[in-house]
Amino acid sequence: MARLGLTLNRTKTRLCDARTDRFDFLGYSFGLDRIRQDGRRYIGASPSAKSVQRLKDKVGAILVPGNMGRWEDVCAQLTRLMRGWGGYFSPGSHYVTDRVIEAHIYDRVRSFLARRHKMSARAIGPFTKDAVFGTLGVPRLRHCRRQGVLS
Repeated sequence: MARLGLTLNRTKTRLCDARTDRFDFLGYSFGLDRIRQDGRRYIGASPSAKSVQRLKDKVGAILVPGNMGRWEDVCAQLTRLMRGWGGYFSPGSHYVTDRVIEAHIYDRVRSFLARRHKMSARAIGPFTKDAVFGTLGVPRLRHCRRQGVLS
C-alpha cells in the first residue's frame, strides 16, 4: 500500500469477527443475521441504516412541496432512484429493508399527492397502496428484485 501511496485511516479501520460483530462497508452492513422462519443464524449482508436513511432523504428531496413538476416526471425520477438502489443493493438480505423503504415511499407519495390535490395530509382518498404502486407507476422494490428486472 505504501508503494501506491495509500495509508489506512486509523480511526475507521478495525479488526472484528463477523460472527459476533456487525460492521458497515460500502453501504452494506455485514454480520450475523437470522432466518425468520426457523431462527437459524448465518453471516449475511444487508443495506446499512445509513444507506437507507440516505435513500429516504433523496426520496424526500424529490417529493418536496415545492416540486411543481408533472407527476410523470416526478415518478420517472423516483423510478431512476429506485433502479439505482435496487441495482446496487441486489445482493444480500434486503426483505426487511425493502418493506421499510416501500412504506416510506408510500407515505411520502401519498402526502405529496394529497397536498397537490388539496386534500387533508392524513387522507388516503384515491391514493391507496395498490394505486401508488400500480396505476400511478411507482416501482415496487421487492417484486422487481424477484423478477430480476426493475420496471
